[in-house]
Amino acid sequence: MVRLAAYDGIADWYETEFLGEQGDSDPIGVRRLLAGLLGPGAGRCLEIGCGTGTHARQIRSLGWTPLGVDLSAGMLRHARGRLPIARADARRIPVRDNAVPAAITVMVHTDMPDYPDVVREAARVLRPGGVLVHIGVHPAFCGGFADRADSAAVVIRPGYLDTYWTHESWTDQGVRDKVGAMHRPLPELLHTFLDAGLVLERFDEGGGPVPITFAVRARKPA
Repeated sequence: MVRLAAYDGIADWYETEFLGEQGDSDPIGVRRLLAGLLGPGAGRCLEIGCGTGTHARQIRSLGWTPLGVDLSAGMLRHARGRLPIARADARRIPVRDNAVPAAITVMVHTDMPDYPDVVREAARVLRPGGVLVHIGVHPAFCGGFADRADSAAVVIRPGYLDTYWTHESWTDQGVRDKVGAMHRPLPELLHTFLDAGLVLERFDEGGGPVPITFAVRARKPA
C-alpha cells in the first residue's frame, strides 16, 4: 500500500483546505452514516486509515474510545491530540486477535489497492460479535468513469465494470487527481466483506441528489 504514503505530500492541504472548507457541515453524509451504522456503544473503536483523526470527536460522542492507525506520517501529525495513533500498514495492524468490539474505515477504501486484505485484517482484530462499519465513495456513481461536474445529472462513461487504479477526475479540487484511487464495482466490494468471514447487516447511502457515499455495516460471527 505504498500509494497511501502519497498523503504525506498533501497532508497540510487536506487538513486546512479540503476538510477546512467543510467546517461543521456534513455535505456527503459521512457523519450521519457513522452515527446510524456504528451507533452508540462502549469500548475501543479502531479507525483504520484514520488520516488526520477528524472522526474521533464523533466516535467519542457515541460513547466509544477511538484508536487510529494510518500509514501516512504527514496525516498522523495532524491526528496527534485527537486520538491515540499508530503508524502502520493497514494489512498488518499492531493489534492482537479478537481485541476490539468495533472498527471503522471512512473514505479510505479507494486509497487501498489491497482493501480485501485490510478487511480481513479488520476481521482478525474484531471480537466475535464485533462490528465493522465501512463508509466510502459510492462505487456506482463515483470514479474515473463518472463526471460529476453537474451533481444533478452525473454522466457515467464506460469503466464502472472494471477494477483499476486511476488519477482521472472531473475536478482538480479533490483528492483523486492528487494521489489516485482504486475503483472496484459494487459486487466486488460487497464480496470483500463476505470473503473475510463477516456477515452483512445494513447498507446506506449519503449525499445527493445522486449518492456520493455508500456504507456497510458488517459483523464478525459470535
